[in-house]
Amino acid sequence: SVRTPNKEIVYRDLVRFGYRTLFERINRLGSSLDKLGVKQGDTVAVVDYDSHRYLESYFAIPMLGAVLHTVNWRLPPEQMLYTMNHAEDKIVLVHSDFLPVLESFGDKLTTVEKFILLTDDNKKPATKLNIEAEYEEMLRAGSSSYDFPDFDEDTRATLFYTTGTTGDPKGVYFTHRQIVLHTVGIALLGAGQNYPRFVTPDEVYMPLTPMFHSHAWGTPYLST
Repeated sequence: SVRTPNKEIVYRDLVRFGYRTLFERINRLGSSLDKLGVKQGDTVAVVDYDSHRYLESYFAIPMLGAVLHTVNWRLPPEQMLYTMNHAEDKIVLVHSDFLPVLESFGDKLTTVEKFILLTDDNKKPATKLNIEAEYEEMLRAGSSSYDFPDFDEDTRATLFYTTGTTGDPKGVYFTHRQIVLHTVGIALLGAGQNYPRFVTPDEVYMPLTPMFHSHAWGTPYLST
């Protein structure tokens, strides 16, 4: 946000804003989740498409000391439910398109306390879920200069679940240290493959790997 404040974050044909705005929105999300009672070690889930909101969650949730659970919505519903219960999700940020599947879980979501609604059209569909707030309204009420806490580098930062194996999906944690080292490793790999321009401010990154899958191979962290 300091070196390239006006470089754009683009979501479809709906949203465009610069890195300075991204930084402010990350602060607003962090402060808003703090107000909702999110503490270090709590798990906050995201059920969304690859969006600017997801990118904001990549930073704000771990920076609180909480754990970001990137929910794989391509799993069969029963396995999706399993991962959310196994992760002990406390708060769920959910896109309106996925409300029906979460509604179908009923009271089987044993640890979720609140839902935050994500929409692309500013419409609030009727739902049986306990919607605490709409995302953009929540951010507007948040602080653009939130002071995130300090914690150990080995604090858990993210959680996702493996697929393609026998039995139920298996949870995999990344700590803050592991994310940093993984990002550095990708940068070194790019340089070793003779395409160092991949990590310059002049490049445009379009995610193809879903953001719920292995941090989209780490490239959102590398690119930002």
